[in-house]
Amino acid sequence: MRDEGAGLTGLSILEWARASRGALIKARVEIDALNVFPVPDGDTGTNLYLTMDAACSELESSGAAGIDAGAAATALARGALLGARGNSGVILSQILRGIGTVLSAAPVVDAHAVSNAFRAGADEAYRAVSRPVEGTILTVARAAADAAESMVNSMPGSGDVFAVVGAASEGARDALARTPAMLEVLRLAGVVDAGGRGLVEVYDALRMVLGGEAGDHPSPVVSLDRTHSGGPTFEVMYLVHSSADRIDVLRTDLNARGDSVVVVGGDGLWNVHVHSDDAGGCVEDGIKAGTPHRIRITTLPDPNRAHTGRSLVMVTHGAGIANLVADVGVHCVAAQPLTRPSVSEMLAAADSSKDSEVVLLPSDGDTQSVAELAAVHLREAGRRVAIVPTRSVVQSLAAVAVHDASRNFDDDVVTMTRAAGATRYGAITHAVRAALTTAGECVVGDVLGLIDGDIVELGVSESDVSRAVLARMLAVGGELVTIVSGSQSHERDVDALMNWVQASFPGTDVVHHVGGQPLWPLIIGVE
Repeated sequence: MRDEGAGLTGLSILEWARASRGALIKARVEIDALNVFPVPDGDTGTNLYLTMDAACSELESSGAAGIDAGAAATALARGALLGARGNSGVILSQILRGIGTVLSAAPVVDAHAVSNAFRAGADEAYRAVSRPVEGTILTVARAAADAAESMVNSMPGSGDVFAVVGAASEGARDALARTPAMLEVLRLAGVVDAGGRGLVEVYDALRMVLGGEAGDHPSPVVSLDRTHSGGPTFEVMYLVHSSADRIDVLRTDLNARGDSVVVVGGDGLWNVHVHSDDAGGCVEDGIKAGTPHRIRITTLPDPNRAHTGRSLVMVTHGAGIANLVADVGVHCVAAQPLTRPSVSEMLAAADSSKDSEVVLLPSDGDTQSVAELAAVHLREAGRRVAIVPTRSVVQSLAAVAVHDASRNFDDDVVTMTRAAGATRYGAITHAVRAALTTAGECVVGDVLGLIDGDIVELGVSESDVSRAVLARMLAVGGELVTIVSGSQSHERDVDALMNWVQASFPGTDVVHHVGGQPLWPLIIGVE
């Protein structure tokens, strides 16, 4: 039986974080499908989940069961800041930051403190965005705070924490339903705001933890006809160590370069997010402001830049990479564990588009012959075909990154081939049987490190072997490292590897994609 006068504790904050993480992973696919603003990149649910997962991990490592609610909320907010992904993840981190600031300063975490925390969370979210837009997660956060404030003002004494949280949850849900009427792009797509939908899950999780029922969420009708009027090419994110006065200059500089600018943090550490055509300039702005690290640069999808008349068909080895390249118009052939794609699968992917020109990206040396047979069939059907001989998914990613359908067909193929050829590839896997390799004798379970298809490192630690492989690859130079993590890898280990690269090889940019491929915990590319 819940105590209506009880406040929050460190343990209940921990339970909230875990419940939020669980709710977001269940709703991730639905939220990704709602994602049409500010760009239709289909990753809001994933970014919110990964942000909350990082926040939850930080809280769990802080011993939340033995600390008070304020300290727990502060740890939760710090973990969210360090692990924030995408625009929505950054905003969620600021909502949690505002909540943590109030709870950590409150003598008693009662209903009034919780109401103030919701308000502070909404205020921090609005401050984080240079040009706030209504009909988004910001609107939902503010409506939750309004509802919580109205509820607590109607109560005598210290109030009822559960009732305040319940009011905030209902206020958030009501505001979410109104978002299509507030933002035209949502109305045209027939969806509610994706970020707001995720925040409703987070606030519902708190109500559930305190003894209420989260309620059902009927899935909105989702139209995947995502009209986009064009915009910046790149999403740039990084952490930067800097002072508050230099951050003000950084915000101004980034606003001059692009949009969706969010710079949040404090106490010397800031999380930066911007959409811009000048990714390099955005990073240079960060260097002027302080010391940037964990730099991530990704290409934003835009149907106005998508190819017309030319299809790319790429073999992918994990759902993460398939989703990534599908968002920019690539037709995917999903490779199954220990099974090569068939000619018919490649033809089916090519036939899913009626474009007269087709470029095949096999992503594996053993799939090259399959691609050649598929090319024969496609040419017999009257289509122009070329194969870019990629031997790894990271080489295919490099080719996709430079693809430009406005070029002459041959020039486009040459450009993609050069980009793929300039990318060395490595990988980490585990031995499934004892064998004598070029790096020595291995036993079952040993970690194997490969470069360009050859086993060059043996060990018992994925971390040690990964660093040894990258040290070999970067010994001859490299400007960009691409890390594709598999289904068996852990984000914390990947972050540690990225930090090691940037510390050991200054000036080298590192990009991480969650590939989700089995059998290969890491696939690595060096350009």
